Amino acid sequence: MNRLQQSRQILIGFVLILVLTITTACGGGTTTADRVTAPTAIGRDVTYAELQRGNTPGGQNFGNWVIQTSQGLVQDAYVRDNNKLGVVISPQVRPSDVKPLATSLVQGFRKNFPNQDLKVLVYAADKKLILTADYDLQTNQVKYS
Repeated sequence: MNRLQQSRQILIGFVLILVLTITTACGGGTTTADRVTAPTAIGRDVTYAELQRGNTPGGQNFGNWVIQTSQGLVQDAYVRDNNKLGVVISPQVRPSDVKPLATSLVQGFRKNFPNQDLKVLVYAADKKLILTADYDLQTNQVKYS
């Protein structure tokens, strides 16, 4: 049974990486929005959901993409300043699958917002922070806490 669980975890990790890689590669145009240094005025035509997904157009697009491609694993997502991604995972995500999911999200985030340090915050369904993944551009390493 232990071997079956290990195989399942590895398979889930590979599937997540594959889904994020393929959909990022085939996703059409890239989102290369400039980093926002000052808060922008929010017009009346911006809905609350758009505000939650990202504070830039590129961030909103990536947040929406994460929700659509996660196949129910991610309930909510937001991007701030094109370098911080927060996701709320669904209860069906097992604790052992959180780190592989965060790794996949970092890879997709890095492809869409290159040449900068990135942070991925993973929250449980009850909105409690359970994992932080920090990508360092200089070392090309991800540190988990």
